[in-house]
Amino acid sequence: VQLQASGGGSVQPGGSLRLSCTASGNIFVIVNMGWYRQVSGNQRELVAVVNSRGEQKYADSVKGRFAVTADSKRSTVELEMNNLKSNDTAVYYCYADYYALGVKQNEWWGQGTLVTVSS
Repeated sequence: VQLQASGGGSVQPGGSLRLSCTASGNIFVIVNMGWYRQVSGNQRELVAVVNSRGEQKYADSVKGRFAVTADSKRSTVELEMNNLKSNDTAVYYCYADYYALGVKQNEWWGQGTLVTVSS
């Protein structure tokens, strides 16, 4: 599976951005898709993921502001980010994984896309 992310950029606090990620290859095996982010010097952290049943999981810091969606074919995943705050500034990574018998078999990462929230 290959992941290609797009949509980062700069925005003022309170603004909105949409990130998009396109998956290619053996996408039929994908179980979870979503987004992580990383600030320089910190560990990569989960932002939002959605599984093959449509169940979503969000970091507490983005609940009510961000929304993650994926199409039924698991070919795209998007992150709508509203009311952005300065501490949302980070490099955002598209993510997908594959589970079999309840065990993660593989995971894939897209290239990072920078989101900067600043006045």
